[in-house]
Amino acid sequence: QVQLVESGGGLVQAGGSLRLSCVASGNIFSINSMAWYRQPPGNQMEFVAVITAGGTPNYADSVKGRFTISRDNAKNTMYLQLNNLKPEDTAVYFCNYVPRPSGVGWGQGTQVTVSP
Repeated sequence: QVQLVESGGGLVQAGGSLRLSCVASGNIFSINSMAWYRQPPGNQMEFVAVITAGGTPNYADSVKGRFTISRDNAKNTMYLQLNNLKPEDTAVYFCNYVPRPSGVGWGQGTQVTVSP
């Protein structure tokens, strides 16, 4: 069973940085696109960034130029570098495959809180 574990969140001041990690179990990581999503307080989950199996990234307009997505297929790990954080980036951040395979759920997420 594929499991996803997010980590690296925390409390930072506006303008600060964090690096999130997503570790995936199983043997399908290296052949699939992966994405980061986030769920702000009281709001629906939204797309943040995606990276193809070959490493091509794409970003939501709200984070373009501030966040960087990357992956290490040898470690079954995806990363999200968050720079110049803003209070509106406060959310629980999740990772998953794109498209999400049948039977693959969501991890617990990692909380990012940005204070003004």
